[in-house]
Amino acid sequence: MKISPQSRPDLLILISLLAVILLYPALDHGGLRRLILTALTFVPIVLATVRLSQRRSWLWPSVLLMVIALIFGLASTLFPNPTLLALKWGALAAFCGFTVVGLFSYLKSARSVVREHLYTAISIYLLLGMLWFALYCVIDIVSPGSFGRSGDVRTNHQSELLYFSLVTLSTVGYGDVVALQPEARMVAALEGMAGVLYVAITVAILINSFRRQDSSSSE
Repeated sequence: MKISPQSRPDLLILISLLAVILLYPALDHGGLRRLILTALTFVPIVLATVRLSQRRSWLWPSVLLMVIALIFGLASTLFPNPTLLALKWGALAAFCGFTVVGLFSYLKSARSVVREHLYTAISIYLLLGMLWFALYCVIDIVSPGSFGRSGDVRTNHQSELLYFSLVTLSTVGYGDVVALQPEARMVAALEGMAGVLYVAITVAILINSFRRQDSSSSE
């Protein structure tokens, strides 16, 4: 299958997000592997910045947020302490939120449905999971013990928070990792609502765009 140049940036963002999600559990151990994981996490950030920079009004905010996230990410790797780690995850959450808004505005303005719109729709969904994952990391740093495994055992790996974010976003909710504190539970509830609303709204947008495309082609 031939990939058009227009859809390539969207496909690369999607592939990089999937790579981060799939490799996170394997790399969330030890100093060297966590360093590799940190570098891998910033690949979709750079790609998303390049994608947003194609629209002039989104260029400087996306670059600024990317630079801030990179600075705090590097600082927290070289000098690990709770404050820098919380700032790193906060910056990542802000960037993911900004990227979701930017990509969704592009998706919403689509007048036809092509492959790149499908890539973008899936990427936004995964970015929502990454956004809440970053928020959970901030909460866990500021208020240790906010999340735990079944049996009231505190989580000891960030990959468990990523897993919790994705199953909450999809409203699967296996219950093996849970939010223990009231604030964390409310944030998790908002993620579940966001996941349901995003799917419903995106399907409506794509169907509407497909109908416009079909009617224009028939004319």
